[in-house]
Amino acid sequence: MSVFAASSSTPAGGKAIAASALRSAGLIDRDAQMRDVTDNPGGRKGRIRSGRTTRTVDLNKSNKTTTTDVRMHSIRSSRGSHAGPSDPLSRSSRIDRTRKTVPGASTSASAPSRIPVLHRQPNPLREGWTEFVNKRYNPDTKYLDLGSMVEDPIIKKYNLTPPGYGGSSREASVIFRLASKLIPEVQTLSLANNNLSGEHLLPLNRFLPNLVNLSLHKNNIRDRKDLFGISSNKGKLAHLQELILTENPIREKACAAGKEEAYRSEVSRLFPSLQALDMRAINQISFDAPQGAAVSLPVEAPNATTFPFGISPTFITGVDGALISEFLVRFFNTFDTQRDALESVYDTTSTFSFSVNTTIPTRARQAGLHTSQALPNQRKLTWGPWLGNGSRNLSRVGVSAQQLVEDLRVGPQQIVELVKKLPGTRHNITGPPEKFCLDAFPVSRDQFTGLLVTLHGEFIEVGAEGVRSFDRSFMLVPAPDNSRAKLNGWNVVILSDQWIIRGYSSPDSWKPGPLLVQAVDQKAPSNSHPIMPSLPPDQQAALATLPEPQRNLVMQVCAQTNLNVKFAVDCLTGNGWDLAKAIANFNDVKGNLARDAFL
Repeated sequence: MSVFAASSSTPAGGKAIAASALRSAGLIDRDAQMRDVTDNPGGRKGRIRSGRTTRTVDLNKSNKTTTTDVRMHSIRSSRGSHAGPSDPLSRSSRIDRTRKTVPGASTSASAPSRIPVLHRQPNPLREGWTEFVNKRYNPDTKYLDLGSMVEDPIIKKYNLTPPGYGGSSREASVIFRLASKLIPEVQTLSLANNNLSGEHLLPLNRFLPNLVNLSLHKNNIRDRKDLFGISSNKGKLAHLQELILTENPIREKACAAGKEEAYRSEVSRLFPSLQALDMRAINQISFDAPQGAAVSLPVEAPNATTFPFGISPTFITGVDGALISEFLVRFFNTFDTQRDALESVYDTTSTFSFSVNTTIPTRARQAGLHTSQALPNQRKLTWGPWLGNGSRNLSRVGVSAQQLVEDLRVGPQQIVELVKKLPGTRHNITGPPEKFCLDAFPVSRDQFTGLLVTLHGEFIEVGAEGVRSFDRSFMLVPAPDNSRAKLNGWNVVILSDQWIIRGYSSPDSWKPGPLLVQAVDQKAPSNSHPIMPSLPPDQQAALATLPEPQRNLVMQVCAQTNLNVKFAVDCLTGNGWDLAKAIANFNDVKGNLARDAFL
């Protein structure tokens, strides 16, 4: 039952609570029963019988426990069992019921129909936390020291329960809310030695979003997930420059395993604005070029529509083209039909990784390739089987650095074991040549020369029968005599294999000709329905619940921003369902949105 529900109880319950308050104040006798103004239960007005008024003192003549007294004792016991001294919200959120006195009437205890005004009682818990926060703040340095809370005399004086020692995130919210009212605004916060975990940090960004320095020394931060609630990559604590995590399990375990640098790298990825971690500067990417004085000069807006260099056709140099063609045809035919047989083409030190890019290319969206009737199976495609089997997309911060290392497969056995888990493919490598673009040229590698082969094209995903685009890069070297590759008929060995799978885009992307600066919006026939991005089933279900006018606006926002349905609705709602304002607002904040806001 909420505090509001408790306040709006039956009249009998209201009288009982008021009676308890009057007894506590000493205004009525301990066993006196509260009476309605008209002596009529339920508070309905009726005829007042003169000479029949029952005095409060007469109710106690029998010295017996009344029903009301039993009920009041039960209520007091129930409240006492749920609202302990360490529950700051249970008392501060109670609403005192006050009643006005009848003008000119007496408020003596002998007239039970006269109810005096009850004043709000001071809340010692709230006063205790306020006194504690104010005592710990230094406004001159904008430094709030909340370290070792459980040992503070004020905490003991008021019998408070700090977060980390019995208190939950609710107590943390109370403390951070009080801290947000300090003047000047807090810039440096110490939460050292408080046994805090990730849940206690969740309210921090809400109340102190502009923190510059934060110490979490000697707490219970166990892994990177405990920091997601304050990660600037999740749109939190965007101004944080220094973070201290010493004597936390996340750091101690990494140091014990000799992986301190990996730990620092992971934390740095969660907080891109960080300049110092654990009192050590973070190495920033810099350049040796001298920095001249910044000069503000007017810059003309570019008016070029194409880049200086156009798109060139397939480029092969320094190697026989027949060798490349033979390798590609055999490799992709084997990859499509018998992936086990690929072990022989990889060296014992070969590396393989694949990366999934789930974003629909701009040109493909504008051309409606993912909603076209000519490609009916595009909506059947899902990314789950790819993302769940080791996609190594380095731009996704939700994956740990250790996992990224493990997703780089080394050696033929690991490589084949992984590719067998991926969805089946069908490459029409001998089909129309304009659907593929090939570059191949020699590069120096250590003490020998290798051959870098890059192929762009498309394949059909078996099962869904939808089309995906891909980019694949191979580093090849000649197969040594009597090697496993040579004995199995391969003239080359793969040293490195990198595969990128992405949403389908037209082969016009590499069609020889001028390279456009910006995609040209193709004029489509007038249609009441906007071009829609390919939506997963859960997104389509969410879209179907909206009224038709709102649905069209949400579809347009999804198509232009790649937001999912939930965030598209939020964007439109916050901008009065004005499409132009919603798009402008999205462009202003898109850099701060989390990855789960997008399709």
